[in-house]
Amino acid sequence: MTAGAATRDGSRAAGRAGRTLAAVSVVQFTVSLDLSVVNVGLPRIADGLGFDPVGLTWVVHAYALTFGGLLLMGGTLADRWGRRRVLRAGLVLFGVAALLGGLAQAPWELVAARALQGVGAAAMAPAALAALSATFPSGRARVRAFGVWSAVNAAGGAVGVLAGGLLTQYAGWRWVMEVNVPMVAVALVLVWGADGDPGRVDGVPGPADGAPARGGRPDVRGAVLATAGLSLLVFGIVRTEALGWASATTLATLAGASALLVAFVHVERTTRTPLLPPGLLADRSVAGADVYNLLVGAAMASAFYLVSLYLQRVVGAGPALTGVEFVPFASGVVVGSVAAVRLGRRFAPRTLLVAGGLLTAAGFAWFGRISPDGGFTTDVLGPSIVASIGFGPCLGPVVSTATAGVGPRAAGIASGLLTSSRQIGASLGLAVVGTLAQARTGPRSTPAALTDGYALGLTVAAALLVGAVVVALTVLPRPGSAPDHDTVGTGGAGP
Repeated sequence: MTAGAATRDGSRAAGRAGRTLAAVSVVQFTVSLDLSVVNVGLPRIADGLGFDPVGLTWVVHAYALTFGGLLLMGGTLADRWGRRRVLRAGLVLFGVAALLGGLAQAPWELVAARALQGVGAAAMAPAALAALSATFPSGRARVRAFGVWSAVNAAGGAVGVLAGGLLTQYAGWRWVMEVNVPMVAVALVLVWGADGDPGRVDGVPGPADGAPARGGRPDVRGAVLATAGLSLLVFGIVRTEALGWASATTLATLAGASALLVAFVHVERTTRTPLLPPGLLADRSVAGADVYNLLVGAAMASAFYLVSLYLQRVVGAGPALTGVEFVPFASGVVVGSVAAVRLGRRFAPRTLLVAGGLLTAAGFAWFGRISPDGGFTTDVLGPSIVASIGFGPCLGPVVSTATAGVGPRAAGIASGLLTSSRQIGASLGLAVVGTLAQARTGPRSTPAALTDGYALGLTVAAALLVGAVVVALTVLPRPGSAPDHDTVGTGGAGP
């Protein structure tokens, strides 16, 4: 090959990598935007459709559970049927569900639309993340790519909180759902415009977009059992606020959830095509990153939810002002993510995860000192800055850690597992922390009672982050230690 031909090939490869990064970034921006734009609008959604305090959490749970429960299926389909194909299908479903949510006339209709949105997100998120991981397998390019991904993730949150507040107050809460439709259209244009070798998927050897890979049918039973078991578990937890932990209904619900999850484990161990490849969770990097991500997801979802309610129901800020007051937090995540890119050239991902987790925990502990007669500048701004800058280094490094040791053909599953852990953590964390906060508040709705509940929940969120740091220190391999990647089911990737 001549030098000129090599240069042209290198330029084409760089162009494909750039287009992949752009498409993945827009997809992540859309997912992040949806999560934050809905949270700010929750109080107005409750008033508009008649949600009670416990039922309102299902606007979050319905999305998080289907998203988290079906992510492994989405990752499997991406690896077998082609990432671009699955990504396109997920985007279309996500957009349709957002439109239906904006047209909802009853609580159950909005919850159903959010669940359908979760299904779409479960298809598009792992496909996009797997493409990013496979396109940038190692080196500084990988650090920069995941830094961009983290920054875009944070930017989506920043735009979402601001747009959510403005749309809710001046256009109506329905627009917090419908704003996703144009975002999906932009993402589809980018994904459809991406070129690539028809025998490769996003530049990585794998199944052609036009034909599924061999290996049997996807494990639909496992996906259904996991989603149903987690949904029933969350339902049982949130109902304890009204029924108590010792009631027959609670015990029966939790027993049913346990039975479904045990059945899921059995199916995974006996089926020929499990959602989780054998040996994947035996890798300390994969297992540690997923547990860390679950605890961080639990803490972040709970804190975001409680601070939003505190600002609107105790401080008295309207949706638009609440959105503006969340901008420092979202902007701090961008700053932390950019800093993590530069620090990633000098420090191992494990070090960044520990430092970021401790700093975020300190911010949440500070949040736990909110007062009923407080305000944004005295009770929210300071901890927002501390927690958000700490959260930035918790994003990109955990993704890089969880996907670095798997082969291209398992990249979708590994990415799906990681994103699944964040969403499942968000739902379980919100169920537990929200229930504890509601129990502390009791039947009263005075500022003092509400603040007591929110403060307890935010303190618990800080404790969850400390737990994540402990996992990073004890489970993740130390910098410089020999990797323990299990090559079974991971495409043969080894040290």
